[in-house]
Amino acid sequence: MTISSLLTTLFKPNVVPNWRSQTAWAILRAVVGIMMIHNGLEKLANIESFAEAYVSYIGLPFPIFFSYVAAFTELIGAPLVIIGLFTRPAAFGLFSTMCVAMYHHIKVAGLSIPYLELSAVYAACFLFLAANGGGLFSTDALIINWLDNSALTTENKQTMRLEKAYTGSEAEAAAAK
Repeated sequence: MTISSLLTTLFKPNVVPNWRSQTAWAILRAVVGIMMIHNGLEKLANIESFAEAYVSYIGLPFPIFFSYVAAFTELIGAPLVIIGLFTRPAAFGLFSTMCVAMYHHIKVAGLSIPYLELSAVYAACFLFLAANGGGLFSTDALIINWLDNSALTTENKQTMRLEKAYTGSEAEAAAAK
């Protein structure tokens, strides 16, 4: 596997040329990313308390270290998700922290839906982004366009797909009237 194919695999998002779904995808990235930054800042505000109440409680070794890992995963991964840069690895890291949070919630309260729901919703959002990438309105899509020099003249380019999506939606709107 060459460096170029590795980078293409890393950056290439799934792109459905539908501007409505791509806009919703970008909004999802922004909303869950902003909320995750807040969670990371809360952890750093009192890292010892977080380490004792959460990390030590589930039995992980080196609770202060893993507390910092969780906080910085959220503080670094969330902005990357927001701008859609390295979306898959960033979202996978955030998905992993949410899986640990769900484990903590189950250990504390069993399968209590009210206690689990927020971390489960976050986990589902980050799993979606880890599987699908940042979408058409992401920095990853811009990078893959730049890397994909072989397709400059084809209609396969992401930007051309975006133009077709807008053109198609305008035609659909005109046909509906």
